[in-house]
Amino acid sequence: MIIPDNLKKGDLIGIVSTARAISAEELQSSIETLKSWGLKIRLGDNIFSSYNQFAGNDIDRAIDLQVMIDDNNVKAILFARGGYGSVRIIDKINFTNLIHNPKWFIGYSDITVFHSHLNSLGIASLHATMPVNFKQNTVKAILSLKNKLFLESNILAFKDLNLDFCLSISGDVIGGNLSILYSLIGSSSDLDTDNKILFLEDLDEYLYHLDRMMISLKRNGKLSNLKALLIGSMTKMNDNVIPFGKTPHEIILEHTKDYSYPVISNFPAGHIDDNLSLILGKKSYLKIDNNNVTLLQ
Repeated sequence: MIIPDNLKKGDLIGIVSTARAISAEELQSSIETLKSWGLKIRLGDNIFSSYNQFAGNDIDRAIDLQVMIDDNNVKAILFARGGYGSVRIIDKINFTNLIHNPKWFIGYSDITVFHSHLNSLGIASLHATMPVNFKQNTVKAILSLKNKLFLESNILAFKDLNLDFCLSISGDVIGGNLSILYSLIGSSSDLDTDNKILFLEDLDEYLYHLDRMMISLKRNGKLSNLKALLIGSMTKMNDNVIPFGKTPHEIILEHTKDYSYPVISNFPAGHIDDNLSLILGKKSYLKIDNNNVTLLQ
């Protein structure tokens, strides 16, 4: 797996929006923060464009990303926001330059399209907060992004009160937004989950559809050979008038109960203010000490 270099003061970071539209006002707080870290900023030429709900049409958004990939002065690419739209341009992008000049792709939610595709190419990426969220993020979440960009190691420590055993596991962490991963099954951007630590999170999904997606992952062999399953935030989940009858956690446990790997909940990443940075595609070390969980990357 290719691991991009960490940043240093004076490096240039590119910001693009490959999904929904974003305004200059929504971006301002993050620009000020990044500059305070000593970084230089380059905005995509079309970043403030608007085409229906998107940040410009498909060609505009693809061009912005391609320019950042091909400019070797740009050391990392930060996606301004999620929503929907990245999958519309994935097949328009030439990723060849990243093999020779790797750089961090930074984002989450809809940006899982790129995380998954880069993983299939053997390039690590960074699941982390995005500019649209900076104002709402906790200090810990913003510091997590800064530390990962500038420092070599990444440590996440949290508690899962459902655990009552001790175990140590190593493996590549992969995954991201469940809805996106579900939509990529069978494509060239699909994930190979064998012997991996799979991370899943989601937002604003109906419980029955969460059940459907987990069944799809199971039937496609995505859950059978994991080292561990990390459940991040399942935020603002919906139910029908006639209740589905299970919580998100119970749904996931139902479809993984026949496997021997640990299923760990309360992982601090996803659609939450305390969205901590997670390296996808890097060999990591997971330690479970009863309720205490540590992930070292």
